[in-house]
Amino acid sequence: MIDLSPPENQIHCVTNFKDLVSIPFYGEVNAMCWTRELTGDFSEIVKKLESKENIKAIEEEELCELNLSEQGQLAREILLNDMKLLKAHGASPILNMIRYYDEDDSFFPTDVYSFHVDRSPIPTDTFLCTYYGESSELLPNSQGEKKVLIPEIRDELKKLYHGSDEGFELFLTEHFFDLHYQAKAKAQPINLGLGNLWKLAVDHPGSKVPPCIHRAPKERSGQTRLLLIC
Repeated sequence: MIDLSPPENQIHCVTNFKDLVSIPFYGEVNAMCWTRELTGDFSEIVKKLESKENIKAIEEEELCELNLSEQGQLAREILLNDMKLLKAHGASPILNMIRYYDEDDSFFPTDVYSFHVDRSPIPTDTFLCTYYGESSELLPNSQGEKKVLIPEIRDELKKLYHGSDEGFELFLTEHFFDLHYQAKAKAQPINLGLGNLWKLAVDHPGSKVPPCIHRAPKERSGQTRLLLIC
């Protein structure tokens, strides 16, 4: 069972999908978790759909066509039902098999392995669930520091920028630098666990809570992740 006791009360746990989508973020809470112990063999689905692509989006038709064992069928039913619930909520879930993401090897990486927040021009939330493989991580907001506000990093970014002082903040936004965070010393990231369906706060106009800081995990060599996200 996942340990959901961060140093501050920013995670709210629920026991069903209705509460997950209907309870709004409040106070310090910017992450909600439908905690679940799932049945079924998700590894069988990953093996049956094995791909050489770094990231492969799985269509519902592909899932339905698989010849699976009883445990594999149970896993498929969960996947299809989660997608159905999210679509009915108005979301656009994508089921991905991930061998690895592309990495940014610059001095300021902006890939998904870096702690970051999501941004949207309209009110929305991020939903995600890892069914197989390494799980995503959440960083408590009090344990993260916006990288563009760290003096030595900010100075390096100014060397990349060739414009007026007034346009520097826009430069940071346009290149997504302002979305990334650095974990403070002794920070304790929270593993989101397998099977739990999460709702994370996004940076958008009108949001009443800070966006949730999170990152993708480094995949184990040879192991493919199965992730639902929207």
